[in-house]
Amino acid sequence: MLGYGNLTSQMGKKLQKPRGTKDILLEDQKYFKYVQNVFETVAEEAGFQKITTPAFEDTSLFVRGVGKETDIVGKEMYTFKDKSGNSLTLRPEGTAPVVRAYLEDGLQSLPQPVSLYYFSNFFRYERPQAGRYREFWQFGLEVIGDKSPLVDANVIATVSRAYKKLDIKNISIQINSMGCPTCRPKYVQFLKKYYVGNLGKLCPDCKKRYKTNPLRLLDCKNEKCMTLQADAPQIINNLCSGCHEHFKTVLEYIDELEINYELNPKIVRGLDYYTGTVFEVWNDRSGAQNSIGGGGRYDELVGLLGGPKTPAVGFGAGVSRIIDEMEKEGVEFEAKKNVNIFVAQLGSKARKKCFKLLNDLLDAGIGAEARFDKGGIGDQFKVASKLGVEYTLLIGQREAFDGTVIIKDMASGNQEVFPYEKIVKVMARRLKKD
Repeated sequence: MLGYGNLTSQMGKKLQKPRGTKDILLEDQKYFKYVQNVFETVAEEAGFQKITTPAFEDTSLFVRGVGKETDIVGKEMYTFKDKSGNSLTLRPEGTAPVVRAYLEDGLQSLPQPVSLYYFSNFFRYERPQAGRYREFWQFGLEVIGDKSPLVDANVIATVSRAYKKLDIKNISIQINSMGCPTCRPKYVQFLKKYYVGNLGKLCPDCKKRYKTNPLRLLDCKNEKCMTLQADAPQIINNLCSGCHEHFKTVLEYIDELEINYELNPKIVRGLDYYTGTVFEVWNDRSGAQNSIGGGGRYDELVGLLGGPKTPAVGFGAGVSRIIDEMEKEGVEFEAKKNVNIFVAQLGSKARKKCFKLLNDLLDAGIGAEARFDKGGIGDQFKVASKLGVEYTLLIGQREAFDGTVIIKDMASGNQEVFPYEKIVKVMARRLKKD
């Protein structure tokens, strides 16, 4: 049998994680679980239900739904053929799969709107940088089946509430409208007319966008392109009456909640399916990485994927970006402790009793740990201290013979002796009281 230590020499390559991926370890897991818990709690309290879609989908779902000319479809998807020759893609975003499930699994027959949330991993072949990975975790909200501007405002309110719960300060909602198929084409012509005399000043990507997706000219982060954006015509001044009224009403609702927002004509999002209200959550730092979440209305997507015309609104936020922001702001929180008891033993007979006691506690739903490889009681107490448990339960040779257990309060140092058969109930009562 080959030893793991010889893998490098035997296989000719050191085994390591792929570029652009990240192991989520120890301290990061504390943040990761906390962010997930906050977002899921806020979503469920607002009536959203969880949905989980497959990690890979038919490639055509993203080509049709996200847009053939988008950076995601054109450059960033992990696409492969399975053994049957089917073209499959690791999901690069969450909205199109949710809409596919909405249509395929009969969710349109439920009372509308259907409010869903997800917490999943996604994959994009991007250039790795701070807060951006090729595999990333994202939280998302989707509300399908209601065209009311109140739904837009409610999604924004839910998002704002989540960031407040995370104690991320100094954020604002950057908001815009992208219009609809009625008014957007006219605006695109105005935009192209403005840029036509400046094509030589655009970056290579924007020269392509001018032909394929002109709206993306407004959110390029190239310095020269950003200079041109300053005087570009604004879509908000070219909305049809329906889009204007819808957007105005959204702003009135979020004004009512006193949510901090700014009108930002550069917010256009990067996916073809957006229509109407679009928004991003920004922190107060300048630069290209100041967005820590975004979303908007996508009233055309259900139809694009073969269903009836159905209004919808969504939001997505990358977990790594949020954790980075929490660490920069020094956000402190008390992580939920699952283990509050350490079981210690001294002697072979006591070791068997402690093994049973440990499993009795776990069977009762009480978190506990032990280190049976540590012979000395001093070494075991050191482990208990490092774990930060509230209590250590000790069985020595005498206790094993008497059928008793010593409870040591790790904070005060006080010790008490209880019969073995009562110890689980005693500890359940004490931890509940604590």
